[in-house]
Amino acid sequence: MYNVRTDLAVESREIYKHRYNREIDGVVFEEKTVEEDIKVTNVDILNEEGAKAMEKPIGRYVTIDIPEYTHYDGGIMDEVSHVVAASLEELINLPEERTALVVGLGNWNITPDAIGPKVVGKLMVTRHLKKVMPDIIDDSVRPVCAIAPGVLGITGIETGEIIKSLVEKIKPDLVVCIDALASRKLERVARTIQISNTGISPGAGVGNHRMQINEESLGIPVIALGVPTVVDAATIANDAMDLVLDEMINQADAGKEFYNILNNIDKNEKGMMIKSLLDPYVGDLMVTQKK
Repeated sequence: MYNVRTDLAVESREIYKHRYNREIDGVVFEEKTVEEDIKVTNVDILNEEGAKAMEKPIGRYVTIDIPEYTHYDGGIMDEVSHVVAASLEELINLPEERTALVVGLGNWNITPDAIGPKVVGKLMVTRHLKKVMPDIIDDSVRPVCAIAPGVLGITGIETGEIIKSLVEKIKPDLVVCIDALASRKLERVARTIQISNTGISPGAGVGNHRMQINEESLGIPVIALGVPTVVDAATIANDAMDLVLDEMINQADAGKEFYNILNNIDKNEKGMMIKSLLDPYVGDLMVTQKK
């Protein structure tokens, strides 16, 4: 069976529903629109049956889809930040005096993988300030520390090992991991945010699985926040061919032999054929935006 590569729970559900024409047992789906044009989708995986079907751990996955051209509209960016903050608050549920460790995952030398380090570079860290000048820092400001640990190819150390060592040393109450994700749709690249309470597997988006970073491995809650930055090339080619076939079917005479041939093409077999044809030339090629 042709497997579409995606890190987004909302897309995994869409793929399953399209393939089997039914909802997944053990998965609850809720969609709403906030601030007029920001779509928030909650996918709750409740049991092992749902986790197996979705190929994701049990937990909550919040997907925030933001409007096009948000980066050029300060008002919408402000609205999105409030929605993200509210979603994080629902998942975190920790007193404000507790310490959070923010981890920017990814390779800062590769543009589509640098989102984690870039976020850490713009973050306001306060853990040291709360210690040296407690009278100046407002009580509502949470102690925050941050690190961009790089990747195994740069450091020679598993990212999970670095984070585990930090957790044992500074003893934060929460870890927030920020990472680049893979989507199956180009329109979601840099326009979707996924937040989950299930932790993260560094490198999973490009099929490079590493040590899990989750509550089980670290002993404290782990929130994963990711943004899609890449799409599998085979998925793009498959979607483009679907559009061509649909247009040819619309223009063909219903009932004619050519119409029946087009209408009977197995989309699953087509996807596997495209994947096998591309593999010798581009392998697991991932496509990203120019900047």
